[in-house]
Parts: sequence; C-alpha cells; structure tokens
Amino acid sequence: MKFASCPKPSPFHVYRGHGDACAKTWRRETYVSGFTYHRVVWPKAQAVFTFALTSGKGLLVPLSLRCLGVGHTDVGRKRRVNEDAFFIDDAMGLYMVCDGMGGHAAGEVASHEAIETVYGMVKRGIGQLRPLHEPPPAGDVWAASRLLESAIQAATYMVYSLAQMDQDKSGMGTTLSALLILGEFAVTAQVGDSRIYRINGSRVEQLTEDHTLIAWQIKQGLITKEDAQTSPHRNMITRAVGNHDYVEVDKGLVRIQPNDKFLLCSDGLHGYLADGDIAPIASLGGPQAVREFIDLANARGGKDNITAVLVACDDAFAQ
Repeated sequence: MKFASCPKPSPFHVYRGHGDACAKTWRRETYVSGFTYHRVVWPKAQAVFTFALTSGKGLLVPLSLRCLGVGHTDVGRKRRVNEDAFFIDDAMGLYMVCDGMGGHAAGEVASHEAIETVYGMVKRGIGQLRPLHEPPPAGDVWAASRLLESAIQAATYMVYSLAQMDQDKSGMGTTLSALLILGEFAVTAQVGDSRIYRINGSRVEQLTEDHTLIAWQIKQGLITKEDAQTSPHRNMITRAVGNHDYVEVDKGLVRIQPNDKFLLCSDGLHGYLADGDIAPIASLGGPQAVREFIDLANARGGKDNITAVLVACDDAFAQ
C-alpha cells in the first residue's frame, strides 16, 4: 500500500487506512484481550500510535497511557483485625479498594469475597470490551460500565448469601471503589464511602460520592461540612456491598490526561486528609507516596484500618 504523503501525527485524531508505509518502526504488541495492536512511529514528529486490527480493518488510534499501581493496607493503631482489602492488576487495568464491616471478622470475609468476585467477572468479560478513545462510542462506554456494575452486583449477592448461611456473619458487608482503565479513559464504580481521587500536578478532584448519611445531609443543605466533623452519624453508610441482595452502583467515566494519578483509599485514610495533603504526597510517587499516606493517617490517630492504592499514568507519547 503506497501513499503520496503521510498524515500529520496528532494524538487527538483517528486515521483510517494508513499502514506501515508511513511508519519508521513497526512492532506487534498486545494491550487488551481480543485486540491486536502494532506500535507505529512517524519519523519526523516521533509521535507514537497504535494500529488496531479489528475484523480485518485497520484503525490508527493514540497509544493508551501506561498506568501502574502501588498499594498498601495497614491495621491502624486501634483495630486488632484489618478488614480492608485492595486489588491491583496493571495488565488488566483494574484497581479496587474495599472496607469491610461486621463482627467476628465478617468484614474481612466480605471485603475479600467482593474483590475475588469482581476480579473474576471482569477477567471473564474484559475481552469483549473495546479500548475507549476520543470520542468514546456510547455503546462501548455502556458495555464497560455495565461489566463493572454487573460484577459488583454479583459480589453483592455473593456476600449477602454467605451472611445468610452463617449467623455469625449476619449483616456483614463492604464498601467497594473500583477503577478500570480502558484506552484513554477510566471507568469508575462506587458503593459506600471509600473514595477515588484524581491528581494532576497541584489539582485534586474527588471522582466518587460518599454514600453516607452525613454526605446526604450536606448535599441537602441540612448540615454544613463543619457540622459533619462532629456529627454522631459520621460513620453511618447508606449503601454497601452485601447488606442486601442488591445495591445501587454509581458509575463514572473520565478521560485520562498525561501524568494523571488516581488515589483509591478507605475512609481510614481520607478521614484524616486535609485538602492540601493529597497532591504533595502523591507527587512522591510509587511506594514512597503510599507509605507516606499510611504514616500520615496513623500519626493523626489511626482509629480505623488504612488502605491506599496509587495509580500513576505516564504519557506514552514520550516513550
């Protein structure tokens, strides 16, 4: 296949029909199950694109940002058992944090069962998903969101059923915050009061909403944020995975920017964080940042289990 001229590389446009005649380098790579990609570099601009072979048709799209996660969980200074759990799979692009609840170590069972169930369902279904690129087709966004939601519903039923079979675990449940990286976008799913933040430079954005009584009261204008600090209902959540056989799942979609970081954490961490704490600590990167988050929560009281997962996304165009 010959071309009179090659298209001008741009990370914001999709090119159809151009192949290796315009490329300086060509390397087969696989990024998502069910899709075969090739690495294409134009000689002048040194921009990096991928060539996806889908149903025999070529489609040049920007190379997905590379995201790597680091996590740690700590029992804290007051609890005997750690009922938090987290999950990291960079190859799949799946990250989760759970904060279990219930007596007789039931919270520990709930959080781990929820993670295992969600992981299993996403692993089986992710091969049917397409990487999301700008503009993301509505059907592809729906499919990705639906996969995460269905996985959480399955976890809800699993935890609920286990509690029904064992009286000691009656009422057990867990929060669940999940992040799934697909191409240039991240899909979020949320139940409970763990959180997902996005950090870029000094900018911090909370991507999830707390499912707690005081969050609802603040939203309705019934109390102020200052009142919430001393409210006796601070720890009362309104949604959880496993308390019932169904739960409403909040879903979100965000376009990933180069050098974005995502912090997933339990309330044992974010309950101690001030607005100005997150960006400076996240900028440390990797295990050092995660350790600093854990140490900060312990230094300020450590009344609950503490979990932090930091996902850093690098600009693949610079590779």
